[in-house]
Amino acid sequence: MSRKTVSMIALAAVATATITFPGVDGAAVLAQSAQAQADGQFALSGAADPAPATELVPETPVFISEEVVQPLPEVAQAPVLTEAGSLHELVRMVDTAAPLNEEMHCLAGAVYFEARGEPLAGQLAVAQVIINRSEDNRFPESYCGVVRQKGQFSFMRGTRMPQIRTGSPAWTRAVAIAAIAHQGLWESEAGEAVFFHAKYVRPGWSHRKTRLAQIDTHIFYR
Repeated sequence: MSRKTVSMIALAAVATATITFPGVDGAAVLAQSAQAQADGQFALSGAADPAPATELVPETPVFISEEVVQPLPEVAQAPVLTEAGSLHELVRMVDTAAPLNEEMHCLAGAVYFEARGEPLAGQLAVAQVIINRSEDNRFPESYCGVVRQKGQFSFMRGTRMPQIRTGSPAWTRAVAIAAIAHQGLWESEAGEAVFFHAKYVRPGWSHRKTRLAQIDTHIFYR
């Protein structure tokens, strides 16, 4: 007979034996032993407890975040160019080495061809007119659209701008003036003007407009 068979017989004998002690109900002891064995089988087999303890489940799930919110980094303040004491000083402070996009090239080109012989205030006024037109629904909504509009600027060759001497001081000033006007860094005497002409001509429309300023050889209207 093998050891396994002997062990099984011994276990069966223990399970079925009635052990009596004075004052102890043997049947009750057997019943309790059987119940304990049954409970052990449930636990080993993984079956559910017939009377599980009530589990407390919160009505609303609680989520705990370990994320630490860091403060936003401070943004470095850009230099305030409008602290310049004059328009001439402001022009010298503007960085003109950066490449121009098409819109800014159109704005600077109009200043260059239309007013490069004018004082800086006159150049700024021309730039301001182009900006004002781009914000007026009677005109195209971009700087290039305004400059290329048929019959508005005599220096244009159809929709093409003549070649610019980009290495000249006049072009550098025009680029600076365009940047100043575009960013609103200096108030122009032209104000809300959307029309201008040279003082040595008298176009028919001028008497129907409100005159705002004359700067050197140009008169400005709205």
